[in-house]
Amino acid sequence: MGKVDVLPLEHDDFRDLYAEHRARVLRLCRLILADADEAEEVAQEIFLKAFRFYRSGGRPEAWNKWLATVAVNACRDRLRSSWWRRWRGRTEEFDEFKAHSHHSAEESALQRETQRMVWEKFGRLSARQREIFALRHFEGWSTEEVAAQLGLSQGSVKQHLFRAVRELRKGIGKEL
Repeated sequence: MGKVDVLPLEHDDFRDLYAEHRARVLRLCRLILADADEAEEVAQEIFLKAFRFYRSGGRPEAWNKWLATVAVNACRDRLRSSWWRRWRGRTEEFDEFKAHSHHSAEESALQRETQRMVWEKFGRLSARQREIFALRHFEGWSTEEVAAQLGLSQGSVKQHLFRAVRELRKGIGKEL
């Protein structure tokens, strides 16, 4: 699928919107899908939908919430597809999780290994737990907002979040 970066000049407002939200939408897709290439493709689809909505005169109250909602739904669709299930076992690190510090070689290696373990454990969480964790901790949504978005009770959101954090801590604690 082609990039959305190239837009006619009359769409400068949408170009600004794309520039402002692209990294966040891509990160959310990467977290939910646990696959950088798939996330890139889904993010492009999301912005194509957003552009069509924008061109038709649609203006949501808050683009960040609208885009996150579309992203979660698009990622769910991708996870449900039969093609995705064949490739489900693949995991990889994301650039934003890699070490970018000025530590010694030993410290950098330990940090990269810790990040690899965190990413591996995150990829093993259920799709629901990844969605909730990403919306709550990376998007900064309240428990109430996550519950409303996903059609769950607040208690269910808290339970999934608790289990996700517990699994991450348990998995990483054993290997460190």
